[in-house]
Order: sequence, then structure tokens, then C-alpha cells
Amino acid sequence: MLAASGYFEFSPPQALPLLSTRIRLLLQMYSSKIFSAPLAFLLLTNAAQAQTKPEASVEPAAASAAKPSTTTKADPKATHLERVEVSGNASDDAARRASSASKIIIGRDEIERFGDATVGEVLKRLPGVTTGGRPGRGGDVRMRGMGNGYTQILVNGERMSPGFSLDQLPPEQVERIEVMRAPMAEYGARAVAGTINVVLREALAKRLNDLRLGLATERGQMRPNAGWTRSDKLDEHGGAYNLSVNLQQADTLDDLNTVNLTRDLHSQEVSSLQTQAQTRGQRQALNLSARLQWRLGEGETFNLQPFAIASRNRSDNNSRLTHQPLPSDGSYFYDSSQSHGDSRNDMLRLNTQWQKQLDETSKIDLRAGLGQAQANGSSTLRQYLGAGHQLVREQVDHSDGRDRSWSLNGKYSHQLENEHSLVGGLEGEGTQREQTKTCVQDGLSCRSQLEFGDELSASSQRIAAYAQDEWSVGKQLSFYAGLRGETIATKSAASTYAVSNRSSVWTPLLHGVWKLDEKSRDQLRASLTRSYRSPTLQDLIAQPSINSQYPCPANQPCGPNTVDHADRSGNPNLRPELATGIDLAYENYLSKGGILSASAFVRRISDLMRNVTSLQTVSWADVPRWVSQPMNIGKATTYGLELEAKFRLDEFFSQAWPVQVRSNLSLFRSSVEGIPGPNNKLDQQPSATANLGADYRLRSLPLSLGASVNWTPANTVQQTLITEASTSRKLVADAFALWTVNSQASLRLSASNLAPLDYSNGNVTLTPDNQVTSHSSGASYTQWALRLEIKI
Repeated sequence: MLAASGYFEFSPPQALPLLSTRIRLLLQMYSSKIFSAPLAFLLLTNAAQAQTKPEASVEPAAASAAKPSTTTKADPKATHLERVEVSGNASDDAARRASSASKIIIGRDEIERFGDATVGEVLKRLPGVTTGGRPGRGGDVRMRGMGNGYTQILVNGERMSPGFSLDQLPPEQVERIEVMRAPMAEYGARAVAGTINVVLREALAKRLNDLRLGLATERGQMRPNAGWTRSDKLDEHGGAYNLSVNLQQADTLDDLNTVNLTRDLHSQEVSSLQTQAQTRGQRQALNLSARLQWRLGEGETFNLQPFAIASRNRSDNNSRLTHQPLPSDGSYFYDSSQSHGDSRNDMLRLNTQWQKQLDETSKIDLRAGLGQAQANGSSTLRQYLGAGHQLVREQVDHSDGRDRSWSLNGKYSHQLENEHSLVGGLEGEGTQREQTKTCVQDGLSCRSQLEFGDELSASSQRIAAYAQDEWSVGKQLSFYAGLRGETIATKSAASTYAVSNRSSVWTPLLHGVWKLDEKSRDQLRASLTRSYRSPTLQDLIAQPSINSQYPCPANQPCGPNTVDHADRSGNPNLRPELATGIDLAYENYLSKGGILSASAFVRRISDLMRNVTSLQTVSWADVPRWVSQPMNIGKATTYGLELEAKFRLDEFFSQAWPVQVRSNLSLFRSSVEGIPGPNNKLDQQPSATANLGADYRLRSLPLSLGASVNWTPANTVQQTLITEASTSRKLVADAFALWTVNSQASLRLSASNLAPLDYSNGNVTLTPDNQVTSHSSGASYTQWALRLEIKI
């Protein structure tokens, strides 16, 4: 019987039943369009000889291979052929091994394994990858522990609209994920830590019609979801299409306890403010992606790739504040608040691609894309005082943001007779943002709106050119050399200012792979690269924002604020960070699938960007205000070691079950010049991260079981001369059970964050007059999910 996982299970005791069974098996394969002559020959000859083999696997050697390779392993003590594995995709490890640059590829099997709710939860199990959200909730993805902006995120090789997050993308719509640890000219050099390229479901001529119905729960909050994927032929000339739709709703309930302590360094008096808050949230989302492919002629194809996300978000927050002692200077304060927010986010992007094989050695690839995103939001904040809940302040905010983007890419590839593969390309990309904000405080326009206006426009354009060459020297050495140049121009304007910024970066790149022997499974990698991190558009926009905890009355000058409730301002003079990097790696590919690897890296960063809080004289207040602003503060160095072991247990223990084991350990160190140690590290970078997981498919039952543990230790970072930030450790245990009902249906039960821990973060700020300590904590919870997977 053909299992949903792609395995055939049978065990006839004699040769004749074995032969008849294998003939039926071949008919099933043919009707399922999973057929190859080598596999047919293998099955029939083995049956005729009544030989016994415990396992045989068939999978292509590469994605472009027309015929799959066959690997068999005989056991003279066995009495029957137990399993035949058929795979229509190239081995992820084989593609990783063949790449000139260090690359990890995650295929559909790995993406689906634990039934994760977000792509971030899938990625957290990879070496050196951490997520910034609460345990079990995904969050922003960071490679090598480095914070936001150091990891380049692409979808189908393209940058997405501002505000896009991988958490918005359901794993069901992803075909594979490519993780590149060092930059490549073709993908861009804004990848100091690395690049994650998410490839959406591809158009396949093979018919696919999958339905997924799921229901998850966390802390009694329900999270239904449904997904449908369809692939088939588009015409009789080789055209094909894929359509993937996902609907989901996620309800959340979170508690957060925050304590702020302020110590006067002169009098040693301590005042405290404790905030106990509960937030209910709901997110409803529709995700749609499609790919349509037409064959226009011999070696010529045209693709359309629409991609859309529509989400609605709602939140309600109730907070109670306790002051000890009560403020005595007559300053504004309150002891309870209620807030309600609604937002709507819509994104639509259309990518086109035309490929033409000019001759046996040359190919041209042209891509164009248009995108539009719109985000509307409104919020109401009411603050009260006393047992009678006297309303002391009401503020209503509304924002309307629109982003339009375009991209043009052209690439020419040429294969020389001496095994050099040349690629050259030009890229252009642009984003235009229009934003309107309104703010009403106690019936009057907010002071910030009077000061800065209610409209903002900003734009960025990027032009890039690159060239790269890949070549081999014999059968053991291969090299990659590339050069990429980029120019980025940004502009922003409001009623009170107009600023612009322009920067150019050249990034040379060199990668090499040495196979220790022609037939060896061992190889060494080395890379010498230059990369950069560019300021975000939001970092460059000069328009300030006033902290809501210490607002400015609409008809009065602003008063003072505190260092832990600073205003924020952009910096149009920010320069991009430049990084020189070295990567070294050893890889050993195992005979039964899997890899043992050790990789080391170092990055030397100049013009490091970091938010710096300082007391400034500002135009919107008659007294100095604390303002947080991004600045270039100097140089930094980071280095690390990443160890990975992915193997089948019987690879090393002959009597063991064939359990798939996945483990990795990553160690990181960094130092920022000009900031005192010992915690003068890169922002958000922990000292280590580790993963351990295993899964096994039972032979006696159609059941697969698996579990994994993800660990990130507590972390403290000295961000500036006056500010230190800390986060608690994360220990997330996940598990799944997959029951294959029949060849068309399976049922998956999964649990995320099985041993929930409280999470917390805090910071300490030291000024000449005060020491301000802030600490926030809350509980995390286990999420249970049940999903029915049907092949229609």
C-alpha cells in the first residue's frame, strides 16, 4: 500500500507472492506517475530471484536530473523486502554538498515534520538560528544570534514589502527554504549573518490536490486553520500550475507584569511603578500564492507568481498601575488604563519570470515584479485615576500607510568549455511610502501632530550590478568568485523637513570547496566575503515620535520625560555597516543520509549602528527630553563555532533502530569597541544556542513519532555606555505523532512548548542623577494542534 509519506510497505513471505505484489506495486507507481525504468528493473529482478533486502531508496541525484539514482543495501539475514522509498525531489543533503557556497536546504518533509504554525518555528531548529518571540510563538528570525537587519530575508529570491514578516507565511505554502551562511553576488550582500530564501510552492506537472484542516489551542484560546494546495498540468505543452490557499485565525491571551524602579543617586530614595496588564488579541489571515508556468518553445518558459496576504488584527488591553510612593511634584499620572486597537494589513505582489535557453551554453533570465501594501490602524487609549475611575486622558490615533514597490532583474549565464560558469546581472528596486496619521488628545489635536504634521512620504531606490564565476579544478576543487556593487538612495519629507541619503557599497566574494578525495564524503569549505547592513527606511526618517507614557498636552509645552520612556527620532545621516567575513567549515556526509559538520566564522564590522538614548534640547519641548536615536558608534567583531550532527542511529550502532537524529550546538562571541565589558556584545546575540531532536517511523504501525528541544541561554548586553539589556533563557520542547490512516489521509497531533517557562526581559539605565531598572515578565503556555491531511 502506498503510504501518504511516500513509502510502500509490504512483506510477502515467498518469491511468487513477492513478484505479484511488486507488479501491483509498479502499476500503482505508474498510475501515481512515480515511475522509473531502473526502479522497475530492481523490483522485478529482486522478486524473480526471491532475494531479500531490508531497504531500498530511490531519489534523484540533483533537481535537474532526468533519471533517479538507485541505492540498495542487502542483508543476507533478512527474509523479505520490507520497504521501498521513492522520492521525486533531489536530496537536500546532496544539493547542500554540491553547492560552491555554504548552503542548507530544508525540503517539504522537514518543513512538515513537526506541524509548525510559523516558518520561524521551522527555522529555529537549524544551527545558529534563533527567534525573538515568546516561546512557541515564532518571532523575528536571526542567524548566528545577530539581531534585526543582519539576516537577509527573501521570498522567491525577492525582497518583500516593508513590514513583511516570515510569521505571516504559513509553512504549507513553502516548497523549500534555502539558508546561505555567507553572501552570494546573485542573492545580494545585505547578509552579514546570512540569507534565508523562502521558495513558495512550485508548479508541477504531477497532479497534487492536498487539503489540510487543523485546530490548535493555547491557554483555552482556539486557533482554527485550513489549507488547500493544488498542482496539475496547465496544457499539453509542458505548462503547469500550483495554487495554495491558507485561512487561519489565532486568538491569544497574555499577561505581563512590569516593574520600574528609580533610585535617586543623591538621596538614595527609591520609587517604583508596577504595571499588571492583560491583553487579548485576535488575528485573522488569508494567504494565497500561485505559480503558473508556460512553455513557449524549446528551452523557453514564462512564469507568473501572484502572492497575497490579507490580515485583520484586534487587541484589547487592561492595565493597573501601582505607584510607590505617589508622585509629589504634581506631575501627570494615572493608575489604570484601557486600550483597544484594530488594524488591517493587505499585501499583494506579482512577479513574472521569462527564461530562454539561447544555445547549449547560454541562458537569459528576466524577472519583473510589482507590489503594493496597505496598513490601516486605529487605537483608543483611556487612562483613569482613583477608585471612581476618573478619566484623566483619552487619546485616539489613526494611521493609514501605503507602500508601492517595483523590481527589475536581468541575468545572463554562460557555460565555458573549461568548466567555468559565468553569470552577470543587473537589478533595480524601488519602494514608495505614503503615510497619514491623525492624533486627538482630549478632543484636541496632539502636540506631535501640530509640531510635525500628519503626512509623511519616503522612498528608497536600489540599483545593483554583479558578476560571478563558478569553476572546478579537477574533481576535488571548486571555486566561486563574485563582485557586487549597490547604490541605495533614500528620501523622506514631512511638513517641517525634507532629507535624503545616498550610499554605495562594493562587495567582493570568494568561496571554495575541497573534496579530500574523489570518492570521499569529506570536504572542506572556505569563504572570504564582504557584506553590509543598510539602515531601514524607518531609521532614516527624521520625524520624531513622542512617548505616550509622558505625552505632551495639546495646548501646553512638553514637560520632561524619563530615560526609560524616551521619545524616538530617526537619523537621515546614518551610514551602512560594512563587514569583512571569513568562514571555514568541515563536512562529512554519511552513507545512510545525514551530515556531521563543524563551521567557524568571524565578522569585522565598521560603522556599527545602535540606538543611543541621550538628553537633548528638542523643538517640541521647552525642557530637555530623553530621545532614542540610531547612530553609527564604531567597530565590532563577532566570531563563533557551529556544530551539526544529523544522522540515522543505526549508522553508528548496528543494532539500533533507524531513528533520525538531529542535533546542533552553536557558540557565539562578540565585542563592541568603545563600550565597557564584559557584556559589550552585539545587540540580541546570545552566547550559545542548541537543538536536539529525533523521529522514528514504526514498522509495525503506520505511526511516526518525533520530539525536539531548543535551548537559548539567558543573555545580557551592554547596549550603550548607560544602558544594559537582558533576556531570560528559552527552553522549548516540541513533539508530534503522525498516524497514516491510508494512502489518502493522515492525522497529525503536535505540541509546542511542552514544558513552558516564564519569559522575561529587562534593562538598567544609569544617568548622572538616577539608576532606572525595568523588568517585564509573563508566563508562556503549551500549544496543542490537531491536523487532518487529506490527498484528494
